[in-house]
Amino acid sequence: MAALSGAFAALARLTVLIAATSLCVLVAVLAWQVFGRYVLNDSPSWTEPVAMTLMSVAALFGAALAVRAESHFAFPTLVESAPAPIRAALKALSRLIALIFGTALAGFGGFLIIDSWDVPMAGAPFPEGVANIGLCGGGALIAIFALERLLFGDPPDPHAGEAATEA
Repeated sequence: MAALSGAFAALARLTVLIAATSLCVLVAVLAWQVFGRYVLNDSPSWTEPVAMTLMSVAALFGAALAVRAESHFAFPTLVESAPAPIRAALKALSRLIALIFGTALAGFGGFLIIDSWDVPMAGAPFPEGVANIGLCGGGALIAIFALERLLFGDPPDPHAGEAATEA
């Protein structure tokens, strides 16, 4: 189980790296768009579809990290005020719903990638299927991290080691 837990942690670090890189590249692409439009007076056509793809990757990979940290949409007041057995059932239900939705996003995203791979992306030299990589990859990560929460329970407290370090 420790090896599996380590694999989930490594996958989470990779997910953060991909989401952060996507955001940084998104900023650069949009800066080039503004520069091209207002300085060169020649707006590049590829920036909008590339920016949308990068935004999708960043948003859905970020959502997957929120599922792992259990900071996604939930009903925390209801869950935390419920008696312990009901609280456990509500958390399990929330994790199961995230697993189902993540699996659906990954499946439908994969279908969209395959279905539109032969169609050229408007304004960019890529297949249209590339635009759905965030949906498929983010959905898969949501499902994987929801499964992690189902297997291992509550996420570890990220501030747990601070009290021991301060003493």
